[in-house]
Amino acid sequence: MADFNRGVLADHQMQAMVNSGAITAEEPISDGQIQPASLDLRLGTHAYRVRASFLTGRDHPVERRLQDFTMHKIDLTNGAVLEKGCVYVVPLLEHLALAEDMSAAASAKSSIGRLDLLTRVITDYGVEFDRVPAGYVGPLYAEICPRSFSVVARTGQMLNQIIFRVGKTVMDDDELRKLHATSPIVSGEAVISDGLGFSVDLKPERGDLVGYRAKPHTGVIDLDKLGHYDPSDYWEELRTNEGRIILDPGAFYILVSQQSIVIPPNCAAEMAPYLAMVGEFRVHYAGFFDPGFGYSAAGGTGSRGVLEVRCHEAPFVLEHGQTVGRLVYEHMSEVPTQLYGTDIKSNYQGQGLKLSKHFKTPA
Repeated sequence: MADFNRGVLADHQMQAMVNSGAITAEEPISDGQIQPASLDLRLGTHAYRVRASFLTGRDHPVERRLQDFTMHKIDLTNGAVLEKGCVYVVPLLEHLALAEDMSAAASAKSSIGRLDLLTRVITDYGVEFDRVPAGYVGPLYAEICPRSFSVVARTGQMLNQIIFRVGKTVMDDDELRKLHATSPIVSGEAVISDGLGFSVDLKPERGDLVGYRAKPHTGVIDLDKLGHYDPSDYWEELRTNEGRIILDPGAFYILVSQQSIVIPPNCAAEMAPYLAMVGEFRVHYAGFFDPGFGYSAAGGTGSRGVLEVRCHEAPFVLEHGQTVGRLVYEHMSEVPTQLYGTDIKSNYQGQGLKLSKHFKTPA
């Protein structure tokens, strides 16, 4: 296996892993799976409906846990409905054989997070969701729990993405300040503390639409149908002239960051996990930002971060400009051959407040 420099691996380096057998799959990996700094993972041929979410723990492979918790098995080859509120485990088509100095991290893809479709990667002998330890050799599985909408899923669909890391990749605050000074990473003032802080926009420049709230009783969404569904059948519009909204417990919201965000070509970024001190809500499901997101040379001027928000136990007042999360920037091992943007038909370059690609664009 090739030796890679410290950092998050770029597209051509992941292709080298495919060529060397460090990434294998039951079906050939396509060019469209390899993004600037991440690899899209595909659902396998069947899903297991399980009684509850689980981690395998250091002593068990996933297959052993499935023997304990499986209720029934579902064929995905022609599509099947995954019901809202249920938990499923799907073997993925990809397998890994990582070097001892390489680890990996997974996340839901942007369109999947915006559907409130909780999906996380688990591994044999795993003790964390969405984390693959250095040197891991074995299969990958997706745990899927639709929260707001039941969905039709089928073999080959890409719900999760994975990045590969060699060594220490995270930029500290001093490095981040230097980066911002030479290549601005955010519009306005850069609030840097353990990453780049960002806030919520509840005072749009035009109009009073500030977000969307998922309706509680809706139809099924076929994950293969793009630009197909009427947003009003699934979402309530949130409008305010007051610069604040009240989040309802258990409800799911799509909001947008106040700041425009830039990921330069030599960086990647991950939205940091929710911190309880911020408030009674979860801020994200889909966490990776590829090199080139928001980058002007890749057509990204003005790109905002879309926020996937779920409120917890108590109603919570969210104010315009309130800090709701942070982006952790990472060094790339090498600059990718292609950046996130129009050249590779990226869906959310230059975005503002935007639902997933499954919905028609509002007039």
